[in-house]
Amino acid sequence: MLGTVCAVNGGAHAQRTAPADAQQRYPNKPLRIVVGFTPGGAVDFIARLMGQKLHEQFGQPVVIENRPGAATSIAAERVVTAAPDGYTLLLIPISTAVQSAFRKSLPYDLKRDLATVTQLATGPLVLLVNPSQPVKSMKDFAAYAREQQGKLSVASPGVGSANHLAMELLAARLQFKYLHVPYKGAGEAVVALAAGQTMASLPSVAGMLPLVETGKVRALAVTTLKRVASLPNTPTVDETIVPGFNYGVWYGVSVPAATPRAIIDRLNAALTKAVQMPDVREAMDKQAMVPQTGTPAEFATLIAREIDQTAKLMQLAGIKPE
Repeated sequence: MLGTVCAVNGGAHAQRTAPADAQQRYPNKPLRIVVGFTPGGAVDFIARLMGQKLHEQFGQPVVIENRPGAATSIAAERVVTAAPDGYTLLLIPISTAVQSAFRKSLPYDLKRDLATVTQLATGPLVLLVNPSQPVKSMKDFAAYAREQQGKLSVASPGVGSANHLAMELLAARLQFKYLHVPYKGAGEAVVALAAGQTMASLPSVAGMLPLVETGKVRALAVTTLKRVASLPNTPTVDETIVPGFNYGVWYGVSVPAATPRAIIDRLNAALTKAVQMPDVREAMDKQAMVPQTGTPAEFATLIAREIDQTAKLMQLAGIKPE
């Protein structure tokens, strides 16, 4: 789905320069937030939340443009090639950094071609299974996965996504093989799981609570070291049968590399203000997200560290770049 509107439709490719007068008047036209997944998942949720708050602060419409596929690399390339004028933003999740380690060849260099604005939040993943499966705990899951050995179908938002990597790490620790079924977004992946088309999935908690609460999927464990308030009866992977397992995800915003610093600072200030708003923090809390902002430099450091850590985790788990 392209061009879903947070306020009203608008925005287009502009020239590759940002004149001084345009910077001073920024923003004076609609903004666009590009999302690498289909609607319904954590990345889309936070993009719409931020889009509404930018609309309120700037008085300009904000378009949410869903560009799913290739675990966010299609969306990243869309922003890399956009005009560096502050009107095209990338909602960048951990999956975009994972891709830089997972893929041997990408049409862009994440650290060179995108400029960081700010981190927005962190959060856990949750292991879900279809309730028709004879699995009610992590111990059951491990036994069932080993019994199926290569037949357990696991839905993810795409090859090389953080969700895919996390499942690979879990499979390595529990010593089982599985059948990977990639989709274009967490929403599609979990819909398939609820429909019984796949057996398991490991999405972000955000957006999954209604399915858990209505019994359409069963939550077995969360991937961070602490339980989450919105799933109080769901244990952590660490406290069950995989001690030390800890894998969290994060979300932030980047723009084309040549975007003027004055515009980046303006966006950083607006997004930081948005994340500090009580209604935003409440909305994030309900989705098990922890608000976390910072400077552009701090977010750049996080991305670089994530790429390095992903490469090390892949080597540890015996996963080869594709």
